[in-house]
Amino acid sequence: MIIIPARVASSRFPGKVLADIQGLPMVIATAKRVEEVDEVAIATDAKEVMDVAQQYGFRAVMTSDVHKSGTDRINEAAKILGVAQDEIVVNVQADEPFIEPEVVEGVYRRVRRSTESGEEIMMASCYKRIDPSFADDPNHVKVIMDEAGYAIYFSRSKIPYDREEHHDYYGHLGIYGFTGRSLEKFCTLGVSPLEDIEKLEQLRALYYGKKIAMVEVESRSFGIDTKEDLEKAIKIF
Repeated sequence: MIIIPARVASSRFPGKVLADIQGLPMVIATAKRVEEVDEVAIATDAKEVMDVAQQYGFRAVMTSDVHKSGTDRINEAAKILGVAQDEIVVNVQADEPFIEPEVVEGVYRRVRRSTESGEEIMMASCYKRIDPSFADDPNHVKVIMDEAGYAIYFSRSKIPYDREEHHDYYGHLGIYGFTGRSLEKFCTLGVSPLEDIEKLEQLRALYYGKKIAMVEVESRSFGIDTKEDLEKAIKIF
């Protein structure tokens, strides 16, 4: 199942999940991009999003307005929807209206591989190679991995620091794959200091010593965090 968390009260771009994307509200444009991958549900704290989802024929559930992260929100939605412990759940951010379905499928496959092999991970996510100039933007999250492909750290800063600028930078795409069991476990962990400082929910898992398996993908998509991002995306796509 794909669950899209859709909070209206964004600090940098209020109401962005309902912003117009080529004639569709952003959250609906995102849902339509991934609906062929698996069943889609929208998790929100706003009646207007519920109404929009119903208008376009997507299942939606009302969740609490006090969640600290989108993953906490989809965990509540998963319980309401009766998601099984061994079912794969993918969190696709509502601000990814141009995400390629193949990217989501890649995360799905990585979670499935871990369950079939008995590998212990808390979640899977993905990244793409990005230009160093793009890496300077704090709205676009960077990630570094170990040799086995597990995440070491995520940051809004450019990481690692490269004195000679010869390093490839990796941009994180905010898509997370869980099982119902690992999703619930993630949400029992307390909010971590690193998560609170960087405002990156995935740092909660790393802070508590859990593994995040990363998948390299090819993608032109990027999360829309500001009105400037929206203008740029419309010009590109």
